[in-house]
Amino acid sequence: MRNRLPGGRVLGWGLSGGFFVLYAVVAVLRHRQGLNGGFDVGIFEQAVRAYAHGRAPVVELKGPGFNLLGDHFHPILVLLAPVYRVFPSTYTLLVAQAALLALACYPLTRWAHRAVGPVAALVVGCGVGASWGIVSAAAKDFHEIAFAVPMLAFGAVALGQRRWWAAVLWTAPLLLVKEDLGITLAAVGAYIVWQAVKGKGTGQQEDAPLGLGIAVVVLGVVGSAVEILVLLPAMNPSGAFAYWGQLPGDEGSGGGGVLSLALGLVWPPMKWLLVFMLAAPVAFVGVRSPLLLLCVPTVGWRFVAGNEHYWTPGFHYSAILMPVLFAGFVDVLSRRRGELLPGRRRRRALGFSAAFTAVCAVVYPLHDLVLPSAWRTPEHVAVAREVLDRIPDGDTVASSNRLAPFLTSRTTVSLVCYGTGDDPKALPTGLPAHPPRWVVFDRTDPTVKVPCPVERSEHMLRLYREHGYTEVVRRDGITLLRRP
Repeated sequence: MRNRLPGGRVLGWGLSGGFFVLYAVVAVLRHRQGLNGGFDVGIFEQAVRAYAHGRAPVVELKGPGFNLLGDHFHPILVLLAPVYRVFPSTYTLLVAQAALLALACYPLTRWAHRAVGPVAALVVGCGVGASWGIVSAAAKDFHEIAFAVPMLAFGAVALGQRRWWAAVLWTAPLLLVKEDLGITLAAVGAYIVWQAVKGKGTGQQEDAPLGLGIAVVVLGVVGSAVEILVLLPAMNPSGAFAYWGQLPGDEGSGGGGVLSLALGLVWPPMKWLLVFMLAAPVAFVGVRSPLLLLCVPTVGWRFVAGNEHYWTPGFHYSAILMPVLFAGFVDVLSRRRGELLPGRRRRRALGFSAAFTAVCAVVYPLHDLVLPSAWRTPEHVAVAREVLDRIPDGDTVASSNRLAPFLTSRTTVSLVCYGTGDDPKALPTGLPAHPPRWVVFDRTDPTVKVPCPVERSEHMLRLYREHGYTEVVRRDGITLLRRP
């Protein structure tokens, strides 16, 4: 088998291309089934659509006149604008995300092929491609971190190969992807500093530049600080960073906050499941690599945050960790010093990793490809599309969350639960300041808590009726109203 496998370059591009097709097909199928929402693919499509027409990324799905750069700092999305201008569709974002995520397979496969061998390259490449963190991100909605995944794949490989400047150039754009990733960039600098200091003691300094490492640490920390403390508050309607409230201990003081922070690192037990799910794909030996330093910022903020979605092995939050984990795996497998894995242990590690990859392929959304139901459009979605076809292009719509992505490419969409009132936490007392021409509400929308509680949406529907909106159609739980 060893002699039958292709070279590293061919195998790397082959796996990247193959997983790109798989991701794209799964994403398209799930979108056709109505499994995406205005939160989040609709939000990002509105931002990219604005960029494509030379406007600021004002996103009505987040609120009236809401500039998305006040939510998270991701100006890198502007790179999608030219493609979206030619192909204005939700599918453009989903396919672009599939390409970005699949690209991570290439550098890791090629490094494994050079450093360990073709069998290890096949295991690593498939492990990255079928990893639960990346597949979860590819299968649902769109998120800006898709840009960070290949950056970290190429950057981590460059660090493992001691190509310091290449690592910095690959990871410096993380500052344009999301505000917390500046700390990950600082971790890249810290790794270079550690290698430089370590080399001085052993006489093996090679080319690890201490000054470069320190500069990158400063760049990453200062970059994130400026984005969080200055840029995001300047563009957020509240004038503050929107996510401070998710940190524990805000209401307490001193010791209470410290105790809450410490407890948050180990509790609830779901966090231990996440640790297991991170270590298992690399057979638990990959976590021995110092390259895992790059995972510390992301795992750290997720563990101390108060949002339970951050702790679970799902959604898109772990996608950026997968290439670093597998880079650590290759690093450990390829060492030629005292910590070298004996041949038998190396084979066992590769076997365990391959087995875990097979399990992930069955459990996570790649299995959609062999389910006949995944290739059929549900009747409810077909009805929804027929109802939405009554809304002319270029019009304004207040929509349920799951219906919004079917409208974002051709209308201006907000959420049906948005209204006005003196108390933002109470039910609205009036219509939006600029009432939409159309209102569409899906009573069967499963996202009934976030972003729109069902009672709030139904309350707004009554307000629209009271203000003269007339019913155009009601089918299968979907109600379409029109302003007179």
